[in-house]
Amino acid sequence: MAQEYKIKGLSALDLKNGEKREVEVEGIENGKVLLARLGGTTHAMSSNCTHYGAPLKLGVLTPEGRLTCAWHGACFNVGTGDVEDAPALDPLAKFEVYEKGGAVYIKGEEATIKASRRNPNVKCKAQGQEKVVVIGGGSGAMGTVQALREQGFQGEITMITKEPNLPIDRTKLSKALIADKSKIEWRSQEWFDSASIATVSDEVKSIDFKSKSVATKSGRSYPYTKLVLASGGTPKELPLPGFKDLSNIFLLRTIPNVQAILGAVGEEKGKNVVIIGSSFIGMEVANALSSDNTVTVVGMEEAPLERVMGSEVGKIFQKLISNKGVKFHMGASVDSAKPSSNDQTKVGSVELKDGTSLPADLVVVGIGVTPATEYLQETGIQLEKDGSLRTNETFEVEGQPGVYAIGDIATYPYHGPGGNGALTRIEHWNVAQNSGRSVAASIAKPSVAPKSFIPVFWSALGSQLRYCGNTPNGWDDLVLQGQPDEAKFAAFYGKGETVVAVASMQMDPVMSKSAELMRRSKMPSLSELRNGKSVLDVGLPSEIKI
Repeated sequence: MAQEYKIKGLSALDLKNGEKREVEVEGIENGKVLLARLGGTTHAMSSNCTHYGAPLKLGVLTPEGRLTCAWHGACFNVGTGDVEDAPALDPLAKFEVYEKGGAVYIKGEEATIKASRRNPNVKCKAQGQEKVVVIGGGSGAMGTVQALREQGFQGEITMITKEPNLPIDRTKLSKALIADKSKIEWRSQEWFDSASIATVSDEVKSIDFKSKSVATKSGRSYPYTKLVLASGGTPKELPLPGFKDLSNIFLLRTIPNVQAILGAVGEEKGKNVVIIGSSFIGMEVANALSSDNTVTVVGMEEAPLERVMGSEVGKIFQKLISNKGVKFHMGASVDSAKPSSNDQTKVGSVELKDGTSLPADLVVVGIGVTPATEYLQETGIQLEKDGSLRTNETFEVEGQPGVYAIGDIATYPYHGPGGNGALTRIEHWNVAQNSGRSVAASIAKPSVAPKSFIPVFWSALGSQLRYCGNTPNGWDDLVLQGQPDEAKFAAFYGKGETVVAVASMQMDPVMSKSAELMRRSKMPSLSELRNGKSVLDVGLPSEIKI
Protein backbone atom coordinates (compact mmCIF):
# COMPACT_ATOMS: atom_id res chain seq x y z
CA MET A 1 0.00 0.00 0.00
CA ALA A 2 1.22 3.49 -0.85
CA GLN A 3 2.52 5.56 2.05
CA GLU A 4 3.53 9.17 2.50
CA TYR A 5 7.28 9.86 2.52
CA LYS A 6 9.03 13.16 3.14
CA ILE A 7 11.65 14.43 0.71
CA LYS A 8 14.87 15.24 2.53
CA GLY A 9 16.03 18.87 2.54
CA LEU A 10 13.25 20.26 0.34
CA SER A 11 10.74 22.78 1.68
CA ALA A 12 8.97 23.64 -1.58
CA LEU A 13 8.59 22.47 -5.17
CA ASP A 14 10.86 25.23 -6.42
CA LEU A 15 12.21 23.63 -9.62
CA LYS A 16 12.39 25.81 -12.70
CA ASN A 17 10.65 24.71 -15.87
CA GLY A 18 12.83 22.11 -17.63
CA GLU A 19 14.83 21.37 -14.49
CA LYS A 20 15.34 17.89 -13.03
CA ARG A 21 16.70 17.07 -9.59
CA GLU A 22 17.50 13.83 -7.77
CA VAL A 23 16.31 13.90 -4.14
CA GLU A 24 16.49 11.56 -1.16
CA VAL A 25 13.44 9.97 0.44
CA GLU A 26 13.42 10.02 4.24
CA GLY A 27 12.78 6.69 5.96
CA ILE A 28 13.98 4.52 3.06
CA GLU A 29 17.62 3.44 3.02
CA ASN A 30 19.16 4.60 -0.29
CA GLY A 31 15.70 5.70 -1.36
CA LYS A 32 15.78 8.31 -4.13
CA VAL A 33 13.40 9.76 -6.70
CA LEU A 34 13.81 12.18 -9.57
CA LEU A 35 11.83 15.39 -9.72
CA ALA A 36 11.28 17.07 -13.09
CA ARG A 37 9.26 20.16 -13.93
CA LEU A 38 7.56 20.62 -17.29
CA GLY A 39 4.78 22.99 -18.32
CA GLY A 40 4.20 24.16 -14.76
CA THR A 41 3.84 20.63 -13.36
CA THR A 42 6.40 18.86 -11.16
CA HIS A 43 6.66 15.11 -11.69
CA ALA A 44 8.18 12.54 -9.35
CA MET A 45 9.53 9.29 -10.76
CA SER A 46 12.16 6.58 -10.44
CA SER A 47 15.64 8.03 -10.20
CA ASN A 48 17.54 5.45 -12.26
CA CYS A 49 17.26 4.08 -15.78
CA THR A 50 15.63 0.66 -15.78
CA HIS A 51 18.16 -0.64 -18.34
CA TYR A 52 21.52 -0.64 -16.49
CA GLY A 53 20.74 1.72 -13.62
CA ALA A 54 22.25 4.99 -14.86
CA PRO A 55 21.26 8.05 -12.79
CA LEU A 56 18.59 9.84 -14.84
CA LYS A 57 19.69 13.17 -13.36
CA LEU A 58 22.51 12.93 -15.92
CA GLY A 59 20.10 12.48 -18.81
CA VAL A 60 18.39 14.85 -21.25
CA LEU A 61 14.92 16.27 -20.62
CA THR A 62 13.04 17.56 -23.67
CA PRO A 63 10.24 20.15 -23.88
CA GLU A 64 7.67 17.54 -24.94
CA GLY A 65 8.47 15.39 -21.91
CA ARG A 66 11.01 12.78 -23.05
CA LEU A 67 13.71 11.84 -20.57
CA THR A 68 16.66 10.19 -22.30
CA CYS A 69 19.30 8.23 -20.39
CA ALA A 70 22.87 9.46 -20.84
CA TRP A 71 24.37 5.99 -21.14
CA HIS A 72 22.55 3.96 -23.80
CA GLY A 73 19.72 6.14 -25.09
CA ALA A 74 16.77 4.58 -23.26
CA CYS A 75 13.93 7.07 -23.24
CA PHE A 76 10.93 7.49 -20.94
CA ASN A 77 7.77 9.60 -20.95
CA VAL A 78 7.95 11.93 -17.96
CA GLY A 79 4.16 12.16 -17.69
CA THR A 80 3.51 8.42 -17.56
CA GLY A 81 6.91 6.81 -16.93
CA ASP A 82 6.37 4.61 -19.99
CA VAL A 83 9.26 3.49 -22.19
CA GLU A 84 9.51 5.44 -25.45
CA ASP A 85 12.81 4.13 -26.84
CA ALA A 86 14.96 1.04 -26.27
CA PRO A 87 16.92 -0.51 -24.66
CA ALA A 88 14.90 -0.25 -21.43
CA LEU A 89 12.04 -2.72 -21.07
CA ASP A 90 10.62 -1.68 -17.70
CA PRO A 91 8.91 1.72 -17.32
CA LEU A 92 9.66 4.19 -14.56
CA ALA A 93 7.45 4.31 -11.49
CA LYS A 94 5.53 7.56 -10.99
CA PHE A 95 4.67 9.04 -7.60
CA GLU A 96 2.26 11.68 -6.39
CA VAL A 97 4.25 14.70 -5.18
CA TYR A 98 2.97 17.65 -3.16
CA GLU A 99 3.80 20.36 -0.63
CA LYS A 100 2.51 20.20 2.94
CA GLY A 101 3.44 22.17 6.03
CA GLY A 102 6.64 23.66 4.63
CA ALA A 103 7.91 20.33 3.26
CA VAL A 104 7.61 18.16 0.16
CA TYR A 105 6.17 14.65 0.17
CA ILE A 106 5.60 11.79 -2.23
CA LYS A 107 3.21 8.86 -2.03
CA GLY A 108 4.43 5.43 -3.02
CA GLU A 109 5.32 1.91 -1.93
CA GLU A 110 8.74 1.40 -0.36
CA ALA A 111 9.54 -1.58 -2.58
CA THR A 112 8.71 0.37 -5.73
CA ILE A 113 10.79 3.36 -4.66
CA LYS A 114 13.78 1.11 -3.94
CA ALA A 115 13.34 -0.88 -7.16
CA SER A 116 13.36 2.34 -9.22
CA ARG A 117 10.98 0.79 -11.76
CA ARG A 118 7.55 -0.69 -12.22
CA ASN A 119 6.40 -3.76 -14.07
CA PRO A 120 4.85 -3.16 -17.50
CA ASN A 121 1.15 -3.90 -17.80
CA VAL A 122 1.17 -6.95 -20.07
CA LYS A 123 -1.11 -9.46 -18.36
CA CYS A 124 -3.59 -10.76 -20.87
CA LYS A 125 -5.83 -13.67 -21.82
CA ALA A 126 -5.58 -13.94 -25.59
CA GLN A 127 -8.84 -13.75 -27.49
CA GLY A 128 -10.20 -13.01 -30.95
CA GLN A 129 -9.11 -14.04 -34.44
CA GLU A 130 -5.85 -12.10 -34.71
CA LYS A 131 -2.68 -14.21 -34.60
CA VAL A 132 0.78 -12.64 -34.60
CA VAL A 133 3.72 -14.97 -35.18
CA VAL A 134 7.21 -13.65 -34.43
CA ILE A 135 10.20 -15.54 -35.83
CA GLY A 136 13.25 -14.96 -33.66
CA GLY A 137 14.10 -14.60 -30.00
CA GLY A 138 16.40 -11.59 -29.87
CA SER A 139 16.08 -7.88 -29.18
CA GLY A 140 13.63 -7.22 -32.01
CA ALA A 141 11.37 -10.12 -31.05
CA MET A 142 11.37 -9.07 -27.39
CA GLY A 143 10.56 -5.48 -28.30
CA THR A 144 7.70 -6.63 -30.51
CA VAL A 145 5.92 -9.04 -28.18
CA GLN A 146 6.12 -6.83 -25.10
CA ALA A 147 5.01 -3.70 -26.94
CA LEU A 148 2.07 -5.56 -28.50
CA ARG A 149 0.66 -6.25 -25.05
CA GLU A 150 1.56 -2.77 -23.78
CA GLN A 151 -0.33 -1.30 -26.75
CA GLY A 152 -3.44 -3.30 -25.87
CA PHE A 153 -3.24 -6.05 -28.51
CA GLN A 154 -5.49 -8.93 -27.33
CA GLY A 155 -4.88 -11.52 -30.04
CA GLU A 156 -2.65 -14.59 -29.96
CA ILE A 157 1.13 -14.09 -29.97
CA THR A 158 3.59 -16.88 -30.75
CA MET A 159 7.38 -16.40 -30.65
CA ILE A 160 9.44 -19.09 -32.38
CA THR A 161 13.16 -19.18 -31.62
CA LYS A 162 15.83 -21.77 -32.29
CA GLU A 163 17.98 -20.55 -29.40
CA PRO A 164 18.01 -22.76 -26.27
CA ASN A 165 16.85 -19.92 -24.03
CA LEU A 166 14.34 -17.12 -23.69
CA PRO A 167 15.33 -13.66 -25.03
CA ILE A 168 18.60 -12.51 -23.49
CA ASP A 169 20.65 -9.33 -23.22
CA ARG A 170 22.89 -10.46 -26.08
CA THR A 171 25.18 -7.45 -25.66
CA LYS A 172 26.58 -9.07 -22.50
CA LEU A 173 27.85 -12.09 -24.42
CA SER A 174 30.70 -10.24 -26.14
CA LYS A 175 31.13 -7.44 -23.60
CA ALA A 176 31.28 -9.60 -20.49
CA LEU A 177 31.27 -13.25 -21.70
CA ILE A 178 28.37 -14.13 -19.39
CA ALA A 179 27.38 -17.76 -19.92
CA ASP A 180 24.67 -18.12 -17.25
CA LYS A 181 21.32 -17.59 -18.94
CA SER A 182 19.63 -16.81 -15.62
CA LYS A 183 21.74 -13.65 -15.37
CA ILE A 184 20.89 -12.30 -18.82
CA GLU A 185 17.40 -13.54 -19.71
CA TRP A 186 15.19 -10.47 -19.90
CA ARG A 187 12.00 -12.19 -18.77
CA SER A 188 11.03 -15.45 -17.07
CA GLN A 189 8.77 -18.11 -18.57
CA GLU A 190 6.14 -17.09 -16.01
CA TRP A 191 6.20 -13.56 -17.42
CA PHE A 192 5.53 -14.79 -20.96
CA ASP A 193 2.78 -17.08 -19.70
CA SER A 194 1.08 -14.26 -17.82
CA ALA A 195 1.10 -12.17 -21.01
CA SER A 196 -0.32 -15.08 -23.08
CA ILE A 197 2.81 -15.08 -25.25
CA ALA A 198 3.55 -18.61 -26.45
CA THR A 199 7.28 -19.34 -26.61
CA VAL A 200 8.25 -22.11 -29.01
CA SER A 201 11.75 -23.63 -29.12
CA ASP A 202 11.98 -24.76 -32.74
CA GLU A 203 13.51 -23.76 -36.06
CA VAL A 204 11.48 -22.36 -38.94
CA LYS A 205 11.75 -24.45 -42.10
CA SER A 206 9.55 -22.48 -44.50
CA ILE A 207 6.74 -19.96 -44.81
CA ASP A 208 3.68 -20.14 -47.06
CA PHE A 209 2.82 -16.50 -47.60
CA LYS A 210 -0.36 -17.31 -49.57
CA SER A 211 -1.92 -19.50 -46.89
CA LYS A 212 -0.28 -17.44 -44.12
CA SER A 213 1.38 -20.31 -42.32
CA VAL A 214 4.81 -20.96 -40.76
CA ALA A 215 6.24 -24.50 -40.84
CA THR A 216 8.96 -25.65 -38.43
CA LYS A 217 11.49 -28.47 -38.57
CA SER A 218 9.59 -30.39 -35.89
CA GLY A 219 6.67 -30.69 -38.30
CA ARG A 220 4.35 -28.19 -36.66
CA SER A 221 2.47 -25.41 -38.44
CA TYR A 222 1.55 -21.96 -37.11
CA PRO A 223 -1.10 -19.85 -38.90
CA TYR A 224 -0.85 -16.08 -38.70
CA THR A 225 -2.72 -12.91 -39.57
CA LYS A 226 0.42 -10.80 -39.05
CA LEU A 227 4.01 -12.05 -39.31
CA VAL A 228 7.15 -10.45 -37.85
CA LEU A 229 10.49 -11.70 -39.15
CA ALA A 230 13.16 -11.03 -36.52
CA SER A 231 15.59 -13.89 -37.10
CA GLY A 232 18.75 -11.81 -36.62
CA GLY A 233 22.18 -12.54 -38.04
CA THR A 234 24.43 -15.52 -38.63
CA PRO A 235 28.15 -15.05 -37.80
CA LYS A 236 30.44 -15.26 -40.79
CA GLU A 237 33.00 -18.03 -40.91
CA LEU A 238 36.49 -17.86 -42.38
CA PRO A 239 36.68 -20.07 -45.53
CA LEU A 240 40.39 -20.70 -45.03
CA PRO A 241 42.47 -23.84 -44.43
CA GLY A 242 42.15 -25.21 -40.92
CA PHE A 243 39.23 -23.09 -39.76
CA LYS A 244 36.55 -25.69 -40.42
CA ASP A 245 38.64 -28.70 -39.39
CA LEU A 246 40.29 -27.70 -36.11
CA SER A 247 38.61 -27.39 -32.73
CA ASN A 248 38.90 -24.45 -30.30
CA ILE A 249 37.97 -22.06 -33.11
CA PHE A 250 34.79 -20.22 -32.13
CA LEU A 251 32.13 -17.88 -33.41
CA LEU A 252 30.15 -15.75 -30.95
CA ARG A 253 26.39 -15.29 -31.08
CA THR A 254 24.77 -17.50 -28.45
CA ILE A 255 25.16 -18.65 -24.85
CA PRO A 256 26.56 -22.05 -25.97
CA ASN A 257 29.21 -20.13 -27.94
CA VAL A 258 30.28 -18.29 -24.77
CA GLN A 259 30.24 -21.50 -22.76
CA ALA A 260 32.54 -23.12 -25.32
CA ILE A 261 34.95 -20.16 -25.28
CA LEU A 262 35.11 -20.11 -21.49
CA GLY A 263 35.58 -23.86 -21.47
CA ALA A 264 38.59 -23.53 -23.77
CA VAL A 265 40.05 -20.74 -21.63
CA GLY A 266 39.65 -22.90 -18.53
CA GLU A 267 39.79 -21.94 -14.88
CA GLU A 268 43.56 -21.60 -14.91
CA LYS A 269 43.38 -19.18 -17.86
CA GLY A 270 46.74 -17.94 -19.14
CA LYS A 271 45.86 -18.95 -22.69
CA ASN A 272 47.08 -17.59 -26.03
CA VAL A 273 43.93 -16.13 -27.58
CA VAL A 274 43.81 -14.88 -31.16
CA ILE A 275 40.86 -12.67 -32.13
CA ILE A 276 40.25 -12.39 -35.86
CA GLY A 277 38.38 -9.19 -36.63
CA SER A 278 38.90 -5.71 -35.20
CA SER A 279 35.33 -4.45 -35.22
CA PHE A 280 32.98 -4.38 -32.23
CA ILE A 281 32.67 -8.10 -31.41
CA GLY A 282 36.41 -8.72 -31.76
CA MET A 283 37.39 -5.68 -29.72
CA GLU A 284 34.86 -6.40 -26.98
CA VAL A 285 35.98 -10.02 -26.63
CA ALA A 286 39.62 -8.90 -26.56
CA ASN A 287 38.77 -6.46 -23.78
CA ALA A 288 36.87 -9.14 -21.82
CA LEU A 289 39.65 -11.74 -22.03
CA SER A 290 42.64 -9.42 -21.63
CA SER A 291 43.19 -9.56 -17.87
CA ASP A 292 44.24 -13.21 -17.52
CA ASN A 293 45.31 -14.27 -21.02
CA THR A 294 47.67 -13.28 -23.82
CA VAL A 295 45.36 -11.77 -26.41
CA THR A 296 46.19 -10.79 -29.99
CA VAL A 297 43.80 -9.03 -32.38
CA VAL A 298 44.20 -9.43 -36.15
CA GLY A 299 42.49 -6.85 -38.35
CA MET A 300 42.55 -5.98 -42.03
CA GLU A 301 42.05 -2.26 -41.39
CA GLU A 302 44.84 0.13 -40.45
CA ALA A 303 43.08 0.83 -37.14
CA PRO A 304 40.30 -0.97 -35.25
CA LEU A 305 36.79 0.04 -36.30
CA GLU A 306 38.25 2.20 -39.06
CA ARG A 307 35.37 1.51 -41.45
CA VAL A 308 32.83 2.95 -39.00
CA MET A 309 34.85 5.35 -36.87
CA GLY A 310 37.80 6.34 -39.00
CA SER A 311 41.49 5.77 -38.33
CA GLU A 312 41.97 8.69 -35.93
CA VAL A 313 39.25 7.52 -33.54
CA GLY A 314 40.03 3.84 -34.09
CA LYS A 315 43.57 4.40 -32.80
CA ILE A 316 42.10 5.77 -29.55
CA PHE A 317 40.36 2.44 -29.03
CA GLN A 318 43.51 0.54 -29.99
CA LYS A 319 45.51 2.45 -27.38
CA LEU A 320 42.91 1.74 -24.67
CA ILE A 321 42.88 -2.00 -25.34
CA SER A 322 46.67 -2.10 -25.78
CA ASN A 323 47.01 -0.64 -22.29
CA LYS A 324 45.37 -3.84 -21.05
CA GLY A 325 48.09 -5.93 -22.66
CA VAL A 326 46.36 -6.80 -25.94
CA LYS A 327 48.60 -6.97 -29.01
CA PHE A 328 47.50 -5.88 -32.47
CA HIS A 329 48.37 -6.95 -36.00
CA MET A 330 46.61 -4.39 -38.17
CA GLY A 331 46.59 -4.23 -41.96
CA ALA A 332 47.00 -7.99 -41.80
CA SER A 333 45.44 -10.92 -43.66
CA VAL A 334 44.97 -14.44 -42.35
CA ASP A 335 46.35 -17.33 -44.37
CA SER A 336 45.40 -20.43 -42.36
CA ALA A 337 45.01 -22.12 -38.99
CA LYS A 338 47.56 -24.80 -38.06
CA PRO A 339 47.10 -27.70 -35.61
CA SER A 340 48.71 -27.87 -32.18
CA SER A 341 51.81 -30.05 -31.87
CA ASN A 342 50.27 -31.56 -28.73
CA ASP A 343 46.87 -32.34 -30.24
CA GLN A 344 46.43 -32.41 -34.00
CA THR A 345 42.65 -31.93 -33.65
CA LYS A 346 43.04 -28.53 -31.95
CA VAL A 347 44.26 -25.21 -33.26
CA GLY A 348 47.85 -24.36 -32.36
CA SER A 349 48.55 -21.22 -34.37
CA VAL A 350 47.14 -18.70 -36.80
CA GLU A 351 49.32 -18.02 -39.83
CA LEU A 352 49.27 -14.59 -41.46
CA LYS A 353 50.00 -13.96 -45.13
CA ASP A 354 53.13 -11.98 -44.25
CA GLY A 355 54.62 -15.11 -42.66
CA THR A 356 53.85 -14.21 -39.04
CA SER A 357 52.82 -17.16 -36.89
CA LEU A 358 50.64 -16.39 -33.87
CA PRO A 359 50.46 -19.05 -31.10
CA ALA A 360 46.85 -19.89 -30.38
CA ASP A 361 45.24 -22.09 -27.73
CA LEU A 362 41.91 -20.79 -28.99
CA VAL A 363 40.65 -18.49 -31.74
CA VAL A 364 37.55 -16.29 -31.78
CA VAL A 365 36.35 -15.20 -35.22
CA GLY A 366 34.41 -11.91 -35.19
CA ILE A 367 34.18 -10.71 -38.79
CA GLY A 368 30.53 -9.74 -38.97
CA VAL A 369 27.18 -11.39 -39.63
CA THR A 370 24.92 -12.11 -42.59
CA PRO A 371 21.11 -11.84 -42.39
CA ALA A 372 19.67 -15.12 -41.11
CA THR A 373 17.11 -15.60 -43.87
CA GLU A 374 17.94 -19.09 -45.16
CA TYR A 375 14.39 -20.25 -44.43
CA LEU A 376 13.08 -17.67 -46.92
CA GLN A 377 15.13 -18.71 -49.94
CA GLU A 378 12.53 -21.11 -51.37
CA THR A 379 9.44 -19.07 -50.50
CA GLY A 380 9.41 -16.78 -53.51
CA ILE A 381 9.90 -13.65 -51.43
CA GLN A 382 12.47 -11.22 -52.84
CA LEU A 383 15.74 -10.92 -50.93
CA GLU A 384 18.34 -8.21 -51.33
CA LYS A 385 21.86 -9.15 -52.49
CA ASP A 386 23.03 -9.45 -48.88
CA GLY A 387 20.09 -11.70 -47.99
CA SER A 388 18.08 -9.02 -46.21
CA LEU A 389 14.49 -7.91 -46.83
CA ARG A 390 13.56 -4.47 -48.13
CA THR A 391 10.90 -2.71 -46.08
CA ASN A 392 9.11 0.62 -45.96
CA GLU A 393 9.23 3.10 -43.07
CA THR A 394 6.84 0.93 -41.01
CA PHE A 395 9.15 -2.10 -41.54
CA GLU A 396 6.50 -3.80 -43.66
CA VAL A 397 8.14 -5.99 -46.30
CA GLU A 398 7.70 -4.74 -49.85
CA GLY A 399 4.97 -6.65 -51.65
CA GLN A 400 3.92 -8.54 -48.51
CA PRO A 401 1.09 -6.78 -46.62
CA GLY A 402 1.01 -7.74 -42.96
CA VAL A 403 4.56 -9.13 -43.02
CA TYR A 404 7.28 -7.16 -41.22
CA ALA A 405 11.06 -7.50 -41.04
CA ILE A 406 13.16 -5.96 -38.26
CA GLY A 407 16.69 -5.97 -36.89
CA ASP A 408 19.67 -7.48 -38.72
CA ILE A 409 17.55 -8.75 -41.64
CA ALA A 410 15.80 -5.45 -42.48
CA THR A 411 16.92 -2.93 -45.09
CA TYR A 412 14.79 0.16 -44.56
CA PRO A 413 14.66 3.84 -45.63
CA TYR A 414 16.71 5.92 -43.21
CA HIS A 415 15.49 9.47 -42.59
CA GLY A 416 17.96 10.57 -39.94
CA PRO A 417 20.42 13.39 -40.72
CA GLY A 418 22.11 12.84 -44.08
CA GLY A 419 19.94 9.78 -44.78
CA ASN A 420 17.42 11.23 -47.24
CA GLY A 421 15.59 7.92 -47.29
CA ALA A 422 18.66 5.90 -48.28
CA LEU A 423 18.14 2.17 -47.88
CA THR A 424 20.25 0.88 -45.01
CA ARG A 425 20.64 -2.18 -42.79
CA ILE A 426 21.74 -1.55 -39.22
CA GLU A 427 22.99 -4.30 -36.90
CA HIS A 428 22.34 -2.51 -33.61
CA TRP A 429 20.61 -3.89 -30.53
CA ASN A 430 18.62 -0.67 -30.02
CA VAL A 431 17.52 -0.49 -33.65
CA ALA A 432 16.12 -4.03 -33.54
CA GLN A 433 14.18 -3.37 -30.34
CA ASN A 434 12.92 0.04 -31.46
CA SER A 435 11.82 -1.31 -34.84
CA GLY A 436 9.99 -4.10 -32.98
CA ARG A 437 8.22 -1.51 -30.85
CA SER A 438 7.30 0.39 -34.02
CA VAL A 439 5.88 -2.73 -35.68
CA ALA A 440 3.87 -3.54 -32.55
CA ALA A 441 2.32 -0.08 -32.65
CA SER A 442 1.43 -0.50 -36.34
CA ILE A 443 -0.29 -3.82 -35.62
CA ALA A 444 -2.10 -2.74 -32.46
CA LYS A 445 -3.05 0.75 -33.68
CA PRO A 446 -2.91 0.80 -37.52
CA SER A 447 -4.18 4.37 -37.78
CA VAL A 448 -1.30 5.80 -35.74
CA ALA A 449 1.77 6.97 -37.70
CA PRO A 450 4.99 5.11 -36.81
CA LYS A 451 7.33 6.91 -34.41
CA SER A 452 10.79 7.66 -35.73
CA PHE A 453 13.98 7.00 -33.79
CA ILE A 454 17.67 7.78 -34.09
CA PRO A 455 19.93 4.69 -34.08
CA VAL A 456 22.00 4.33 -30.92
CA PHE A 457 24.63 1.79 -29.91
CA TRP A 458 27.33 1.38 -27.29
CA SER A 459 30.45 -0.68 -26.79
CA ALA A 460 32.95 -1.64 -24.08
CA LEU A 461 36.39 -0.78 -25.46
CA GLY A 462 38.43 -0.17 -22.35
CA SER A 463 36.04 2.70 -21.67
CA GLN A 464 32.38 3.07 -22.58
CA LEU A 465 31.68 4.21 -26.14
CA ARG A 466 28.34 5.86 -27.01
CA TYR A 467 27.22 6.40 -30.61
CA CYS A 468 24.15 7.83 -32.33
CA GLY A 469 23.17 8.42 -35.94
CA ASN A 470 24.16 6.49 -39.04
CA THR A 471 26.18 6.94 -42.22
CA PRO A 472 24.32 5.21 -45.11
CA ASN A 473 25.75 7.79 -47.52
CA GLY A 474 29.16 7.86 -45.88
CA TRP A 475 30.96 10.69 -44.11
CA ASP A 476 33.75 12.93 -45.37
CA ASP A 477 34.87 15.02 -42.39
CA LEU A 478 35.44 14.66 -38.67
CA VAL A 479 35.56 17.10 -35.77
CA LEU A 480 37.00 15.96 -32.44
CA GLN A 481 36.26 17.81 -29.21
CA GLY A 482 37.64 17.06 -25.74
CA GLN A 483 40.90 15.31 -24.90
CA PRO A 484 41.27 12.43 -27.38
CA ASP A 485 44.69 11.49 -25.94
CA GLU A 486 42.92 10.70 -22.67
CA ALA A 487 40.05 8.86 -24.39
CA LYS A 488 37.73 11.67 -23.33
CA PHE A 489 36.19 12.96 -26.53
CA ALA A 490 33.20 13.65 -28.73
CA ALA A 491 33.62 12.81 -32.41
CA PHE A 492 31.26 14.45 -34.91
CA TYR A 493 31.04 12.79 -38.34
CA GLY A 494 29.94 15.03 -41.17
CA LYS A 495 28.70 14.74 -44.71
CA GLY A 496 29.41 18.23 -45.92
CA GLU A 497 28.27 20.47 -43.07
CA THR A 498 25.64 18.02 -41.80
CA VAL A 499 26.53 15.98 -38.73
CA VAL A 500 25.35 12.44 -39.50
CA ALA A 501 26.76 10.57 -36.49
CA VAL A 502 28.27 11.26 -33.07
CA ALA A 503 30.56 9.08 -30.94
CA SER A 504 31.66 9.91 -27.43
CA MET A 505 33.64 8.62 -24.47
CA GLN A 506 33.54 10.11 -20.97
CA MET A 507 31.52 13.11 -22.14
CA ASP A 508 27.96 12.26 -21.15
CA PRO A 509 25.34 13.32 -22.08
CA VAL A 510 26.76 14.46 -25.44
CA MET A 511 25.49 11.41 -27.31
CA SER A 512 21.96 11.54 -25.86
CA LYS A 513 21.70 15.29 -26.43
CA SER A 514 22.93 14.86 -30.00
CA ALA A 515 20.32 12.18 -30.68
CA GLU A 516 17.56 14.52 -29.51
CA LEU A 517 18.95 17.37 -31.62
CA MET A 518 19.06 15.04 -34.64
CA ARG A 519 15.37 14.21 -34.18
CA ARG A 520 14.69 17.94 -34.48
CA SER A 521 17.16 18.71 -37.31
CA LYS A 522 18.88 21.10 -34.90
CA MET A 523 22.41 19.73 -34.71
CA PRO A 524 25.07 22.44 -35.05
CA SER A 525 26.97 22.41 -38.33
CA LEU A 526 30.38 20.84 -38.56
CA SER A 527 31.95 24.30 -38.86
CA GLU A 528 30.22 25.50 -35.70
CA LEU A 529 31.50 22.46 -33.81
CA ARG A 530 35.00 22.97 -35.18
CA ASN A 531 34.86 26.50 -33.82
CA GLY A 532 34.10 25.18 -30.34
CA LYS A 533 30.31 25.13 -30.11
CA SER A 534 29.00 22.55 -27.61
CA VAL A 535 25.86 20.54 -28.27
CA LEU A 536 25.12 20.80 -24.53
CA ASP A 537 24.57 24.54 -24.99
CA VAL A 538 22.02 24.13 -27.79
CA GLY A 539 18.35 24.44 -26.82
CA LEU A 540 15.82 21.75 -27.69
CA PRO A 541 12.71 22.86 -29.58
CA SER A 542 9.68 20.61 -29.15
CA GLU A 543 9.03 20.11 -32.88
CA ILE A 544 10.20 16.75 -34.29
CA LYS A 545 11.47 16.88 -37.87
CA ILE A 546 12.25 13.26 -38.80
